[in-house]
Amino acid sequence: MARFGTRRPAETQDGPALKRALTTPLLYFFILGDVLGAGVYVLVGQVAADTGGAVWVPLVVALLLAMLTAASYAELATKYPRAGGASHYTTLAFGPFAGFVAGFCMLAAGIVSVAALARGFGGDYLSAFVTLPVGAVAVVFLALLALVNARGIKESTRANVVATVVEVGGLLVIVALGAWLLLRGDGDVARLGQLGTPEKGAAAAVLSGSVLAYYSFVGFETSVNVAEETRDPRRSYPRALFGALATAGAVYVLVGLAASVAVPTARLAGSSGPLLEVVEAAGGVPTRLFSAIALVAVANGALLTGIMSSRLAYGMARDGLLPAALTKVLPGRRTPWAAIAVTTVLSMLLALTGSVATLASTLVLLLLVVFLMVNTAVLVLRRDPGEADHFRTPTVLPVLGAASCVALATQIEAEVWLRGLLVVAVGTVLAAVAAVRRGGRADATEPAREPDGADHEGRADGADYEDRADGVDHEDRADGVGSRGHGGPRGDDRPAG
Repeated sequence: MARFGTRRPAETQDGPALKRALTTPLLYFFILGDVLGAGVYVLVGQVAADTGGAVWVPLVVALLLAMLTAASYAELATKYPRAGGASHYTTLAFGPFAGFVAGFCMLAAGIVSVAALARGFGGDYLSAFVTLPVGAVAVVFLALLALVNARGIKESTRANVVATVVEVGGLLVIVALGAWLLLRGDGDVARLGQLGTPEKGAAAAVLSGSVLAYYSFVGFETSVNVAEETRDPRRSYPRALFGALATAGAVYVLVGLAASVAVPTARLAGSSGPLLEVVEAAGGVPTRLFSAIALVAVANGALLTGIMSSRLAYGMARDGLLPAALTKVLPGRRTPWAAIAVTTVLSMLLALTGSVATLASTLVLLLLVVFLMVNTAVLVLRRDPGEADHFRTPTVLPVLGAASCVALATQIEAEVWLRGLLVVAVGTVLAAVAAVRRGGRADATEPAREPDGADHEGRADGADYEDRADGVDHEDRADGVGSRGHGGPRGDDRPAG
């Protein structure tokens, strides 16, 4: 059964603390860079194929749906600011079994995403400049990203700031080209109101297109894994999260408007590089320039997802859900080098053995499973007051967020469901193994009962060693005073009264 206690901000009793280096602007760019990934450069055409000319409509719907789940993440990240993210929240709400499944789905999605982006980096965009074996490019690419990740979160996010500026600049070029086409009379405004396809009516087309557009907004959830490395997460995180999502949404809608006006819907839907169609239609901008911008977008997305995966593995290990070896950090830089190494190697193996389409096909489904668990965890954890100043979202938002996950999942193909359920099944088996191991350790170390028959795991007076009515955490110190030390220092070794 889940247990609730007052958690202090550091929460470092399970392992070494990570360095608090992120400011609000750096966190804002971290989230914005993760959301503005490679997806927007390839998905506009597919959204047009499902929706019709009004590409901007499903983009707006997807933004609103993403905001629902983002509100749940904002509450939980400010209430429990530590690496581990969805895994940690679900463990607190439903216990370690559910926490392992949530964390495993997030971890699997992140590792698969990095592998897919690595193959994408070595594919057509790079071929505009040089032709090299995709597998070899992917391995070298991932090794370089791991080195940047291990150097430090501050250095990684500074590189992200530069890359994000390049990405946003490229998208703004598309917006400007669309406006220029319209001003010179070559654009078609009528396409902005065309909803529906020969196979689908307007409502069905918007819902179908919203699933694809939703993929463009995922990435915000990875930022909770660096909340522990943020200087003031309770103040900075909500501002950075909602600000970054609003910025990304505005850019996406403007790009959708520009693409619809500039390029006929059929041509846009049939292109694997839909934004290049805008560049070619407008003229004046070299297509190779856009290939370079796309490479920056792919690299930046892979770096940020790699940061998430390594911090998530670190957090799960610190919760006892993965081997403790993954909690090792570099002595000086305090970055989780063991978790970075393991997740990078797994991404390399996947990049060498799978195609981009195969690697990416289960990503959305895995994230919807995680988002459903997070939205419900918010409601369960309302029983734990947590810190008095944490962000609190209106109750209706996590309810609507959970419903939106179910609605979007119904639009995913059966073949993707089979692959996604296989990953969930593996996570469930591993969670069961971890539960058995924890049970064995608990039986081996269970303390003897007191002579008076009192059970100090659940005392008759309503206080236990972890969650006492006096608000003091007694789980760490032999003298009965919590290691996060409240009530002043003790000058002797006598047990607390």
